[in-house]
Amino acid sequence: MIRLAKITDLEIVLQITKDTISEIYPHYYPQGVVDFFLKHHSREHVLEDIEQGRVWLLEVDGYLAGTVTIKENAVNRLFVLPKYQSRGLGSELMDFAETNIAERFHSVHIDSSLAAKEMYLKRGYREKKTCRIQADNGDVLVYDEMEKVI
Repeated sequence: MIRLAKITDLEIVLQITKDTISEIYPHYYPQGVVDFFLKHHSREHVLEDIEQGRVWLLEVDGYLAGTVTIKENAVNRLFVLPKYQSRGLGSELMDFAETNIAERFHSVHIDSSLAAKEMYLKRGYREKKTCRIQADNGDVLVYDEMEKVI
């Protein structure tokens, strides 16, 4: 079940985000970049998105296992807790986001982390631009802006 997040869900959205970044991203990025992601997905950013009705939660067997944020035609902050990964839940959240976006737009935009790039390519997304951001400790965040026409 996917439902709209409420203000009372703020802590669980933050926890899903933090746990996923902390456990998965170190396999793909240096620590300075991991720290950048943790700061970027701040309490203030998540709270604003919840208040604007942009954040959704995925419930599995009575537990909140994943989240996705939809801003206009962009998919943001898609995270599935590590213990729930490899069950198709990320795809379920993407299906939901794409369907939601298709009601109003002709394409979906996503900034892809290295951890998720293969999934997006398999879903028909195309790389538009490779970006680099200077992170902490002199580390560099590399990610791809991707798009899919729907």
